[in-house]
Amino acid sequence: MKVPLISIVDDDGPNREATEALIRSLGYTAVTFASAEEYLQSDCVRSSSCLITDLQMPGMSGAELQDRLIADGHQTPIIFVTAFPEDKIRTRVLGAGALGFLSKPVNDECLIQCLDKALRSPGVR
Repeated sequence: MKVPLISIVDDDGPNREATEALIRSLGYTAVTFASAEEYLQSDCVRSSSCLITDLQMPGMSGAELQDRLIADGHQTPIIFVTAFPEDKIRTRVLGAGALGFLSKPVNDECLIQCLDKALRSPGVR
């Protein structure tokens, strides 16, 4: 059975590393990116089972990344994490299909629940 690949996009190194450590401790493969642009240039766009992304980053935001992925026909489940949880953005990204919108610091159990839900989504690789 194929081990799911979880992509993590966050411009904050310590948060990115902590999320990666959690994902790996669950037995999944994790790959990290410091920006949405870096992720979009990778082969992981096509092979990720789930994307965990920060919302506010320099350059392309997490919400803009979601828009781009949808426009390009990708249906990768997305979980957002943010230090600035705004209801307007929460409504927008969840309405566009995100499976989670978590506030930093992220509660590990909440992230695990969102990840379990994402990996049960139809069409997950």
